[in-house]
Amino acid sequence: MAYKEPTFKDRAALSADAKQRALEKLKAKPPLDPAVVAERAAAREAKEKAEAEKRAAKKAAIEQAKLDKIAKAEEAKRAAEEAVQKTQLTEAEKKAARDARYAARKAKKR
Repeated sequence: MAYKEPTFKDRAALSADAKQRALEKLKAKPPLDPAVVAERAAAREAKEKAEAEKRAAKKAAIEQAKLDKIAKAEEAKRAAEEAVQKTQLTEAEKKAARDARYAARKAKKR
């Protein structure tokens, strides 16, 4: 008994039969209850709303973190500038300190 190559007719008949069985299976499926459909839609909508709120909260937190980081950097920069200004003496202060040292030396010699 040898293998028989299926003809085009055989393949077309098998395809039509498969389509018919799929259609019957689809028709045998009970119709969806409108209440169940509405419930699913409401659940999906609530889930999407919760996810949108979560995304918005996360985005706001990231934005706040960026603003805090910028504010902290500006504060550090301002503190560094103030420290530099405190350490740098003005010309008049330098002259006064030099004069005080000179006067102390003169007073020591006498």
